[in-house]
Amino acid sequence: QVHLVESGGGLVQAGGSLRLSCAANGRTFSSYAMGWFRQAPGKEREFVARISRTDGRTYYADSVKGRFTISRDNAKNTVYLQMNSLKPEDTAVYYCAADEGPRYSGAYDYWGQGTQVTVSS
Repeated sequence: QVHLVESGGGLVQAGGSLRLSCAANGRTFSSYAMGWFRQAPGKEREFVARISRTDGRTYYADSVKGRFTISRDNAKNTVYLQMNSLKPEDTAVYYCAADEGPRYSGAYDYWGQGTQVTVSS
């Protein structure tokens, strides 16, 4: 029902910035909470950021708080992740996800294919 496509990844030097985008084809995008996750080689997938469906409240992992900003544009069916002050440990595949549930549960229903972010020292 929902197809998510991430873009904006690439290679950047430490201290630099990138903006990731996630475009959705769902007809009810505004009803989804949206999240960003990442997975580095040899590590488990970890939560990065979430934005609520109703009031737009945002939540961040401690590791990115103050450096990353999640936002959404419902008119464009797009969610963004602005990443500043990037560190080598931010290197990972970043995934966009959509949550159709009425309340936060930690589970997501749809996932994108991911976009690679590589931060050099």
